[in-house]
Amino acid sequence: MGLLNVIRRMALREKLPIREIARRTGLSRNTIRKYLKAGTVEPRFSVPERPSKLDPFADKLAAWLKTETSKSRKQRRPLTQLHADLVALGFTGSYNRVAAFAREWRAERQREQQTTGRGTFVPLTFRPGEAFQFDWSEDYAVIGGERTKLQVAHIKLAHSRAFLVRAYLLQTHEMLFDAHWHGFRVFGGVPERGIYDNMRTAVDRIGRGKERQINMRFLAMANHYVFEPEFCNPASGWEKGQVEKNVQDARPRLWQPIPNFPDLAALNAWLEQRCLELWREIPHGRLAGSLADVWAEEQPVLMPVPPAFDGFVEQSKRVSPTCLISFERNRYSVPASFANRPVSLRVYPDRLVVAAEGQVLCEHERLIQRSHHLPPRTIYDWRHYLTVIQRKPGALRNGAPFAELPSGFRRLQDQMLRRPGGDREMVDILALVLQHDEQAVLAAVELALSDGVATKTHVLNILHRLIDGKAIDSPTIDTPQALLLRREPKANVERYDDLRACSTGGRHAS
Repeated sequence: MGLLNVIRRMALREKLPIREIARRTGLSRNTIRKYLKAGTVEPRFSVPERPSKLDPFADKLAAWLKTETSKSRKQRRPLTQLHADLVALGFTGSYNRVAAFAREWRAERQREQQTTGRGTFVPLTFRPGEAFQFDWSEDYAVIGGERTKLQVAHIKLAHSRAFLVRAYLLQTHEMLFDAHWHGFRVFGGVPERGIYDNMRTAVDRIGRGKERQINMRFLAMANHYVFEPEFCNPASGWEKGQVEKNVQDARPRLWQPIPNFPDLAALNAWLEQRCLELWREIPHGRLAGSLADVWAEEQPVLMPVPPAFDGFVEQSKRVSPTCLISFERNRYSVPASFANRPVSLRVYPDRLVVAAEGQVLCEHERLIQRSHHLPPRTIYDWRHYLTVIQRKPGALRNGAPFAELPSGFRRLQDQMLRRPGGDREMVDILALVLQHDEQAVLAAVELALSDGVATKTHVLNILHRLIDGKAIDSPTIDTPQALLLRREPKANVERYDDLRACSTGGRHAS
């Protein structure tokens, strides 16, 4: 380095010719030209290759390091353990040599990842109406005063980047189908392709390359909406990077601070409205205008939305002798005529439909309890047990399904069960809802209670008047003065003695 500085100073500062520099330094003119042409030269020191005690074990240590990277952080062996394992195989070197090898191996692996594989990507572009991307995430909200973990569906148009976020309690088929319907409804159409990861509700088995065994129910939904499902390679989230980024961006936009709503329906209504507002606020970035502007240009290209896919999941159930079926730890009542018989349970995101013999038997609101610490619940519909209590009227008093009768029926029951035969009469009144409108029967019961005549006959009389459209109120009749009592009669048993006096000396019964 000292000689190089002397040559550069002579040439650049003193302006000496190359011949004179060669004469003064004793170097050839070609060497001087090479140094001047190279410019600034960093010092380089040649390090001779020396054999290492680790060389015979290098391949095995590299294989161990590669295996350890695929394990979770808590399950990985530390370098001290790897050094001990090498010593057991005959290695006589120090721990520092093993640590230096591991640092070099990790640095080389990081350089490979930055230039090939996960570290390098190709920008993607989509034409209008070509594709949408779908993904799930987990977030929290306060629902009904309780902090609840939610499964959040993200669906996003690949061209305009318009998106919809919708919250559910589970990641099941019926939730997946419902999220697609609401997404297409908000977008105003259906793109040509859908891009997914390999979620269990869509893919039954992953084959080689792009081979997938698609779930039949998911494929039925895709055929209904006429789009082609496409699945990413395993652990390749960048293949649907738009919706992956939407998951990250949605947290500060929608979930911070944590939203608070009385129920899930109110939360989803707010999420939909907020997404539409964000369309107008967020610039597209690649194209001019906001997301809403680009979506307005893309929407006419989308295929019109067909009617909603009947996205239920069907299960076979057998009704118990107590007219109940079980689902997700809870029990739901079924009409008594199907007790001890098989039925079909159709599971929707918010309701359960029981069907048999080609007809719908009943429908219940679906209960989803995430905590296993809560006891199971039983949902009754008292109407399902009317045919049973017609044969067993005594079960009305303590029957669990009848604990939640409408208030009018409960007040009538309190009065009728106090007298003999009241069970049977009350059952007959409740059974009227099988032939007549329930609200009409309830109105007749309320009128009978207001009249102070809580009898089956009076309820039937009022009900038929309501059905026939006749007036319920009886006309007021004024009592004539001649029929009014001037003195109210009083009970007096001593009057019987007067009868005995009148019968003295005459004929009388002995």
